[in-house]
Amino acid sequence: MVKEMDKVDMGHHLSNSHHMKIQWEEFFKSKDETLAKKATLVEKASIVGRVGLMILSCGTGSWRVRDSMNTIARALDITCSADIGLLTIDCTCFDVNNQSYSQTLTLPATGVNMTKLNELERFVRQFEAGDGNWNIGQIHRRLGEIEHLKSRYTPAIAGLAAAIACAGFIFLLGGGLPEIICAFFGAGCGNYTRMKMGQKHITMVAKVATAVFVACVTYFLAFQLLHFIFDIRSSHIFGYIGSMLFVIPGFPFITAGLDLSKLDMRSGLERMAYALLIIIVATTVGWATALLIGIHPGDMTKLGLTPINLTIFRLIASFCGVFGFSLMFNSKINYAALTAVIGAISNTLRLSLVDYGHMPPALAAFVGVLLSGLLASFIREKVGYPRIAITVPSVVIMVPGLYMYRAVFNLGLTRISLGAYWATEAIMIVIALPLGLIAARILTDSKWRHAS
Repeated sequence: MVKEMDKVDMGHHLSNSHHMKIQWEEFFKSKDETLAKKATLVEKASIVGRVGLMILSCGTGSWRVRDSMNTIARALDITCSADIGLLTIDCTCFDVNNQSYSQTLTLPATGVNMTKLNELERFVRQFEAGDGNWNIGQIHRRLGEIEHLKSRYTPAIAGLAAAIACAGFIFLLGGGLPEIICAFFGAGCGNYTRMKMGQKHITMVAKVATAVFVACVTYFLAFQLLHFIFDIRSSHIFGYIGSMLFVIPGFPFITAGLDLSKLDMRSGLERMAYALLIIIVATTVGWATALLIGIHPGDMTKLGLTPINLTIFRLIASFCGVFGFSLMFNSKINYAALTAVIGAISNTLRLSLVDYGHMPPALAAFVGVLLSGLLASFIREKVGYPRIAITVPSVVIMVPGLYMYRAVFNLGLTRISLGAYWATEAIMIVIALPLGLIAARILTDSKWRHAS
């Protein structure tokens, strides 16, 4: 008897992490050959919970997580009721035998991974098509494969993606070639640093703060080098803001609005708080770094381009910006390029409406995002890629990072009226972005526009 217990203990592993990792394979007591439909309620509920937790880890909103959990639950002939937050799922599963099983599942951190999300959604569709007739071993193996998918891109490639994105971003903000070059190196070094810290599981606040500091300092050094070699104008230093815009929390901002629109208040508010935390850390560190090295935000030199040339360059810059952000979200290159085309069209329309149509920036942002949502809905039917993987990267470039930074910078210097002006401009646009996607979703998705 003692020897048998020793064998069980030797095969049992407990996580040493602060957020203890669940050893799913050890938790199940049924044999691997057991059909999932024939498993116990506890095991069925655990399959539902594991799938939901994995999808939540990809950065998507609660509606998509709940929809996937419900799909798995129906295939297993049970009912699932879930309360979903940014990092936590509380769910209870019921069966027809008057039994229920509740569990609370948590993540140590959140991130964005569109490739993993696509694989998980494919698993859910396949499981539904098979009506749950997978055995437990198959489920564990497939979910294990997805769970251990590595990032498609190394820190160096992720740094290059951020460099491309912010180089495009700074042009859209009015920067010229010197700003583009300096922002390219600043953002590249900043995001490379953030990714390397992420590999060591450094906490989010430290990663963001360090990345912003490195980005700003690198921009400053690149500017000094260009100033020494080519004697460029001192006004080109103002583009340093563009070098740190890769930390913009576009995904949680947008998904927060989508969740709130579906009355998933817990998830929406938690995501909004998370996004605000990143913004506060990034802008505060950027402000402190700027004071430390003696720079400040200002108006960049006018480019003097004709409307046609400006529109063409905006299309190119928007494509680069969205493409870079998509790669940072771990999308495949072909899907990133597709998303970039949508973003280039919608963002250029937004900027043209402001400049030539004299439309308020917030209203123009709504129109641009609405177009992105409609185009993404049409294309999604053709390519089968998750809608959120197309829509959110295409509109992240519209998040007013410049306005947010200027608000914090001026508030930090107690210029209250000027800081409030920039904060108001930023808030109006941030509100408009999810509203545009919500409108597009209501128009094109019958399942979304109904409450049930």
